[in-house]
Amino acid sequence: MNEKLYYTAAEIAQMIGVGRTSAYAIVKQMNEELKSRGYLTVGGKIPKEFFNEKYFGGSHPKEVSA
Repeated sequence: MNEKLYYTAAEIAQMIGVGRTSAYAIVKQMNEELKSRGYLTVGGKIPKEFFNEKYFGGSHPKEVSA
């Protein structure tokens, strides 16, 4: 299994065009939501599926065919 399951804050910063500080704040907020639902989290990272659902409403825009 070589496919990464998580985005790092640095990847999120680049993907959505914000600074690292803002990306870490987004990751922290999303991880807090996951924790409140009873999930374990990894600091500075967020599951790709969860991020894509919360931020893009499902698929990552690059994955959506025109």
